[in-house]
Amino acid sequence: QVQLVESGGGLVQPGSSLRLSCTTSLLTFDNYAIGWFRQAPGKAREGLSCITFRYDTKYYSPSNPGRFTISKDNSENTVYLQMNDLKPEDTAVYYCAADYTPYGVRGCIPKENYDFWGQGTQVTVSS
Repeated sequence: QVQLVESGGGLVQPGSSLRLSCTTSLLTFDNYAIGWFRQAPGKAREGLSCITFRYDTKYYSPSNPGRFTISKDNSENTVYLQMNDLKPEDTAVYYCAADYTPYGVRGCIPKENYDFWGQGTQVTVSS
């Protein structure tokens, strides 16, 4: 059973920063890409960014604010989403998900058909 666990969300004021973490139980994490998604109230879930464990390739979707940066720590099986200068419109449930990425596939795109999903972490930006 593959598990992904998000953490680091919370209630913050506009202009604050948060770093979300996604820790995985993937035994062969080199074969996966991890993506970050968010779902705001009343809106569809959108893909923000993804990163491949094997090649360290990063992709940022047009939906990703330029204030958000994805990174990883292979030794910790963890992917991060650094979010700076948070705005009220960033309020959402943030999810991470894993996509099987065969050897030789260097890129990733955050899509809804990822194989495994975390339970989500709430980020609320409010004064």
